[in-house]
Amino acid sequence: MDDRNFSDVGGTPGGLGHFLMGFAMACIGGYLLTNQVSVVGSYWNFYGTSTFGITLLPMLFGVGLLFFNGRSILGWLLTIAGALFIFAGVIANMHIYFQPTSLFNTIVMLVLLVGGLGLIARAIRPHGARPAA
Repeated sequence: MDDRNFSDVGGTPGGLGHFLMGFAMACIGGYLLTNQVSVVGSYWNFYGTSTFGITLLPMLFGVGLLFFNGRSILGWLLTIAGALFIFAGVIANMHIYFQPTSLFNTIVMLVLLVGGLGLIARAIRPHGARPAA
């Protein structure tokens, strides 16, 4: 470890410039891409309309059991299963839309993102002189 420099990235010699440039490109491309995305929620449907309350019951029973006995296995199972059920329901009821943009803007966003990730991957590889075989 004593022969390492500040410019060593990922435990390999060299690559700091590639890493910083790739990180900046990936951040800018990721920001521009996610800025064009709209996330919209919809009504919670579970065997009927507007039944979000029924999905709370397992978690609420679990929380009640945990307040009664903090070591209750059934309480922990109901609480965790109820929370996962609610989380899955929220994710399942989201609609994600890519807002209209020009082809040029889309290509710029994707090239920045993917090019930046490529430079970050390149920075992990060793740089400089190759060892003699």
